[in-house]
Amino acid sequence: MSHHLCDMPKREKDEIELIRTWTLPATVTMGSAVRANGVLQEIQARLPAISKKSISLEGVDLTLAMAANEKTAFNAAAAIVAKVVAEAGAMPVIPREIEDILTIKTSERHRWLADGRLPSAGTRTVRLNGRARQITFHVFDPKVVEDLLDRGAAEEWRVEDAEAKAEKRQRATYQAKLTRSLKKEAAKKSMTSEDGAKDSAPKLGGWEEFDVDGLLR
Repeated sequence: MSHHLCDMPKREKDEIELIRTWTLPATVTMGSAVRANGVLQEIQARLPAISKKSISLEGVDLTLAMAANEKTAFNAAAAIVAKVVAEAGAMPVIPREIEDILTIKTSERHRWLADGRLPSAGTRTVRLNGRARQITFHVFDPKVVEDLLDRGAAEEWRVEDAEAKAEKRQRATYQAKLTRSLKKEAAKKSMTSEDGAKDSAPKLGGWEEFDVDGLLR
């Protein structure tokens, strides 16, 4: 029993946590939970394996928590977290983040990237967890993304796309009508010329009579 009592303070001391919290500013998250989670993943990627689970995210708040007897590891991890948070504003925006920030579909991202409205800030290649396959994707400048968000560019582009689609449909309808009209016109001309050819064709009957008279010899 006395051994148990002597042991209690030590255990309680070990269970006292070292805690530090960082709040991600709006300039970093741009209102996106996906972007905030991206910052968490960047921190976890830089932390040693033993500390990866010590960092958590709730909303825009990052919390680092460790046992009191892990002060050295805690301070090292805290320095990494602070560094990533300080650099997060300049971190390239990855595809799933830009889709969440601008509330756009994957098909829209591909289309606007292809036509140049969504400027690429280069590409990044990553290896998927537990797989040999690598994937390469475009990343985006956070300042450009913030500007697009502020001026509601995605909504403007959707309107432009809808107008262009309607115009294309009108042109296609007009082209189809024109093609039908030309075909009808060509068919009429063809019939008229056939009728004319029948009328003007010489009567070629009576060759037999010529032949009988020996005129073809």
